[in-house]
Amino acid sequence: MENNRLTQGSIAKSLIVFTIPLILSGMFQQIFNWVDAFIVGNVEGELALAGIGATTTIYHLFVTVIVGFTSGISVLAAQKFGLGEEKTLKTILGSFTVLLTGVFGVTTVFCIVFTDQILAILDTPANIFEIAGDYMRLLMIGVPFLAIYNNYAAVLRGVGDSRAAFLAVIVCSIANVLLDILLVIVFPFGAAGAAAATAISQIAMAAFIVIYAIRKYPALRFSLNKEIMDKAVIMQGMSFGMPPAIQTGVTSVGNIVLQRFMNGFGEQVVAAITTAYRVDTVIILPIINFGSGIATIVAQNIGAGQPLRAKKVLKTGAVMMALISVCLTAFVIAFGGDLIKMFGLTAESVVIGKAFFYRLASFYVVYGLAMAARGYLEGLGDMLFSGVSGVLALVVRITASYLLVGFFHSMVIAYAEAFSWVVLLALYVARFFWIDRKRKKQEG
Repeated sequence: MENNRLTQGSIAKSLIVFTIPLILSGMFQQIFNWVDAFIVGNVEGELALAGIGATTTIYHLFVTVIVGFTSGISVLAAQKFGLGEEKTLKTILGSFTVLLTGVFGVTTVFCIVFTDQILAILDTPANIFEIAGDYMRLLMIGVPFLAIYNNYAAVLRGVGDSRAAFLAVIVCSIANVLLDILLVIVFPFGAAGAAAATAISQIAMAAFIVIYAIRKYPALRFSLNKEIMDKAVIMQGMSFGMPPAIQTGVTSVGNIVLQRFMNGFGEQVVAAITTAYRVDTVIILPIINFGSGIATIVAQNIGAGQPLRAKKVLKTGAVMMALISVCLTAFVIAFGGDLIKMFGLTAESVVIGKAFFYRLASFYVVYGLAMAARGYLEGLGDMLFSGVSGVLALVVRITASYLLVGFFHSMVIAYAEAFSWVVLLALYVARFFWIDRKRKKQEG
């Protein structure tokens, strides 16, 4: 694992080499979600596509909680790796594999049993209710396996290996495409077939990364016994993982509130905006994953006792992030409308989705700089402030949506999110200067 250290050499090169596999794995992971929508939309039509879109926020809730929690685990693993405490990594991996699998296994059963009640609370339109229910029940089966995958990927990122997640997602993506063709086109199971394809693919992804870790890193192998559940490690992992998990969870709950708000505009707007978000989720992955790269490299340097180099990581990363964000905005302006058309929407829905997409993409630079600052703060271990800031930004987003709907109508969803990004960036920048001033006083 020594070859994976990110505490020396060119910072820009380290960011690029470490982050590119993260970006590619994230893109492949989201693209296989596109495949569901693309095939179902073109084979089954816009109504089935709206049914998939109506369940997005519920599924996204669990995915974001898992990703949020394991992002904290990744920072903890990176700091331990920087400190040279490599024996602790096996305990971190084992303890949270058991814990997360159990928690999300129970959660999955609950959601399958109460799917109809959940969709009713969301005010899901009657003409897509059955489609959404069938899709959600099958999709939830893959959630515990996503937890296993993300926990392994997090610890491997912490030790500087971003390649594992990329390889696992390639396996998942290929399996998902083949299964979508089989279960939606060859055997016309519609949205339910697409959900089954996704769940099976996620099982394959989890199996691949576990086998990869066992074979390549013998030091990370663990046995399922009482000793693997180390209380001290679990408590430390909770302190790193819970703030981002709560923040992403609350954000997803807020998205559920906004999903209900959006459902009130009718199925055409639901199909248009959820499709635009589906495209947006892939487009902004370089921003999100570059922020994760900053967090990991900062954490390793903090663990190695190099705070000044960690600060240089932020400065270099912020410049690179701004350039990435500008390029993504230009890409959306040029091709965003064409990407939305791919999903089989009507011409009227494409117009709605395109208008929404353009408004949101205009603020990518703000979001990119916010993610760079968050990566630095989380790399320092300042997970609580990052989480609280995310919750505050969500409150701003929801409030703005309801207060400004009379001015912007359905486009208020884009403007409200963009305004929340501005608030998030302001909070992170203020925190950075507060920490920097405090450090200088201590040194002086």
